[in-house]
Amino acid sequence: MKRLFAALILSCAIFPAHAGRACETRPASAATFVSAMQVAEKTRAALEASGAQVALLARVGQDLSSYGLRYSHLAFAWRDHPQGRWLVVHELNRCGTDASALFNEGLANFFLDDLFAFEAKIVVPSPESQARIAQALSSPVASRMHSPRYNMLAFPFSTMYQNSNQWVLETYAASSDPLAAASRTAAQGWLKLAGYQPKAIRVWTGKRLGARMFTVNISFDDHPLGRRMAGQIDTVTVESVLDFVKRRDPQAREILVR
Repeated sequence: MKRLFAALILSCAIFPAHAGRACETRPASAATFVSAMQVAEKTRAALEASGAQVALLARVGQDLSSYGLRYSHLAFAWRDHPQGRWLVVHELNRCGTDASALFNEGLANFFLDDLFAFEAKIVVPSPESQARIAQALSSPVASRMHSPRYNMLAFPFSTMYQNSNQWVLETYAASSDPLAAASRTAAQGWLKLAGYQPKAIRVWTGKRLGARMFTVNISFDDHPLGRRMAGQIDTVTVESVLDFVKRRDPQAREILVR
């Protein structure tokens, strides 16, 4: 246990955080650090016990209960990552700007990102699906599915922008069908045919205007006009991705870590 705890601290030091927040350095409190280490340790233990090669990993970065959501951010946890065991691969917004990049992080760092709750949800796909995802992550497919133009509320069937959960969804699509791996457009076409359903979030005109004026990482111009004017913003949420994966993959297993 002591060896595992030391490894988690080391991974935190090696892989610095680049989460979607303002570029300000705020040292974590002792209580926050301990809680992050504990949930990271429990998550690693759960991943090891699952026997998985790749899993989908969700965290609670902010309180989204008013939108009927629990989890805010989704990533892949990859056991045999070339840089170390059980690294997290995900898209992160660069410092609250309108740009994003792909990052590889240790589990400890994944849970040190100013979370609302120290909790994780793990979804382990079937072994066949895991192998395909690992292949996509180790190939140019993962980068091909990424767009640096970030929008927290990106429309799932437009390539104008992308949010972090959307990169996970499109990479999953690309791993599921060679034709879907050709481009983001192809991946989104596959998702439509496969029955992916985004989450509709109600955002009225005043909020939309305020968000667009004062938050550079939120845009609405990629959304269909009729839905937008009705205050219905369809976007890729953690829950919608995990529900889609579980519907398509009856062998998928869900693990809750607190």
